[in-house]
Amino acid sequence: MTDPTASPSAAPAKPSRNGLVAAATAYILWGFLPAYFVALSPVGPFEIVAWRILFALAFCLLLLTVTRAWKPFIVILRRPRTVLLMGVAGLLIFVNWQTFIFGTLTGHVVETALGYFINPIVTVFLGVLVLRERLRPLQWVAVGISIVAVVVLTIGYGSLPWIALVLAASFGTYGLIKKQVGGEVDAMSGLTLETAWLVPVAVVELAIVGATTGLVFGSAGALNTTLVVASGAITAIPLLLFAAAASRLPLTVIGFVQYIAPILQFLYGVFLLREPMPPERWFGFAIVWVALAVLSFDLLRAGARSRRSAAILEPAP
Repeated sequence: MTDPTASPSAAPAKPSRNGLVAAATAYILWGFLPAYFVALSPVGPFEIVAWRILFALAFCLLLLTVTRAWKPFIVILRRPRTVLLMGVAGLLIFVNWQTFIFGTLTGHVVETALGYFINPIVTVFLGVLVLRERLRPLQWVAVGISIVAVVVLTIGYGSLPWIALVLAASFGTYGLIKKQVGGEVDAMSGLTLETAWLVPVAVVELAIVGATTGLVFGSAGALNTTLVVASGAITAIPLLLFAAAASRLPLTVIGFVQYIAPILQFLYGVFLLREPMPPERWFGFAIVWVALAVLSFDLLRAGARSRRSAAILEPAP
């Protein structure tokens, strides 16, 4: 879903109206992705991901040409370490896309929403394991509560909610990789490189699908074909909106706005697709939401302390 390329923490303290609109639009678009991919039926999940990669790359190349942004992209290509890191990021986003679309088309939209609900907590946990970051006490509480939630949901589902865990882990690790490149790679160049790395994967997927069940693209009507082609733009546009928003909004605002997507996905899965939600599953989600409330409170408090410290250090006029 979101692209961690931009650094929200470097944003100004006061939210920008344009930034807020861009962020909300990005997350609303991400929230409606399950409905979009369901509408691509009868195209299967593996074929969808393959076409999504190819058409996203085509859309990015078109934008690079229209916006005359080839020069910074070529500069990035001259940095082997950055190019390789983007290849790793590409593999991670492939795992994320494939798992998300597989879950969406097999009746597990609620579980995909769970993956993006717990993603902020997984990101915090990965920061400790990989970056050796020190957590504040409330962050540890949120991580502990989320572990309890996974146990409860495992009991509720009757098995480990692997779709949610793979989505959260793949996107959390993707965020760490993007953090390594920092401000070296803009959103458009990043997505172009990631999808370029994945072209061989897409070709192999299409070859396997074609040799087994057969390719559907182009044979299910003009509307279906148009929607599949448009998946490239649907992939890139929210990323560009998010990149624009992240440079204008503080971390606390981004932290709250990001919940729009999983909330919409959850509502779609429960109330429109009528996916089963027995009491124990509701209870597990409630625990997740408590963990997110604790994490959000800590984020707000830390942001307030940071602003107070900045005000104290600021010289008097």
